Amino acid sequence: MARSNYLFTSESVSEGHPDKICDRISDAVLDHLLAADPYSRVACETLATTNRVVIAGEIRSHGDTAPATIERVARDVIRDIGYEQDGFHWNTAKVEVLLHEQSADIAMGVDAAGNKDEGAGDQGIMFGYACRETDALMPAPIHYAHTILRNLRTARRSGDIAVLGPDAKSQVTLEYVDGKPVRATSIVLSTQHLASASQEEVRAAVLPVIEASLPAGWMCDDAGLYINPTGNFVIGGPDGDAGLTGRKIIVDTYGGAAPHGGGAFSGKDPTKVDRSAAYAARYLAKNVVAAGLADRCTIQLAYAIGVSHPLSVYVDTYGTGQVDEAKLEKALREAMNLTPRGIREHLKLNRPIFGRTAAYGHFGRDPEADGGFSWEKTDLAETIKQLVL
Repeated sequence: MARSNYLFTSESVSEGHPDKICDRISDAVLDHLLAADPYSRVACETLATTNRVVIAGEIRSHGDTAPATIERVARDVIRDIGYEQDGFHWNTAKVEVLLHEQSADIAMGVDAAGNKDEGAGDQGIMFGYACRETDALMPAPIHYAHTILRNLRTARRSGDIAVLGPDAKSQVTLEYVDGKPVRATSIVLSTQHLASASQEEVRAAVLPVIEASLPAGWMCDDAGLYINPTGNFVIGGPDGDAGLTGRKIIVDTYGGAAPHGGGAFSGKDPTKVDRSAAYAARYLAKNVVAAGLADRCTIQLAYAIGVSHPLSVYVDTYGTGQVDEAKLEKALREAMNLTPRGIREHLKLNRPIFGRTAAYGHFGRDPEADGGFSWEKTDLAETIKQLVL
């Protein structure tokens, strides 16, 4: 039996966190190539440390893949995030580009040929999840952890809070009563700041942002509020800790409230089902919940490299479903073509829309006019309902 009363915690990290800088650079390279060639194949990994960035991986594209161009893409990202520090500066950091051609063996399995449709770019399992805890149909702890940092980002970039640096982490613990979140019991915020700013100044600046990011009455008491608990956070970003693409997969998804298949997203084109099928699974789970067919829904998809159709589709509605899960599994296969080609065409993923996903979560965001976050639409809810009722 599921627990009804408990505490649950999720964390988020800002766009200036070392790992997120790397995610953003990898996705910026992807966007750059997709803008020129929608069928680019990209698997781009980034490492960042003190005044150094290394970009590696494999690509196949008609876009401009010259090392000098890729270097410029990386510098533009670092500048946009706001790094102009002695230990990490957009203009002085050394950028090394080590991209090479995609493996012919992988391309043979992925490419369509003759009667063979496009195959999955790798084997693996992907999960999607949705629930009614927030309007975004996301788990509340990760939703509010992201909200705090997004609001701090806005305040920092606008100059409303001039003492903040780009690097930050948040952590939100919520109390659940009868299975529903009711308030925060603790909040942790570590945020980079100017050397001239005291901790009292930082606390006074960020406290209103934290409070405004939570529902009314949800703020924890002072004993549960931890702002820069180490006492100082001046050295940040890759100068304080090395960063890697794909190291924040739980932050990227559901904050630990749902399973994760293990694959990272950033820097991967839509043939990589690690990314595209995880988006499809979220899209389907969100539409199941939006259709009123369940209050909670997890969907698992499984693929084999070079094979088009998923090996399995699994649905779990945790006892909240209005229809049999096996019936839902069948309906979801009918409602959406879950081959790599079907996913990218349905969600229109062959576009430069990925850089914006690199921080503050890939899920729970608003669909955008240019097709960004298309997997957050609920336009399939009525179709799924008609297939099962």
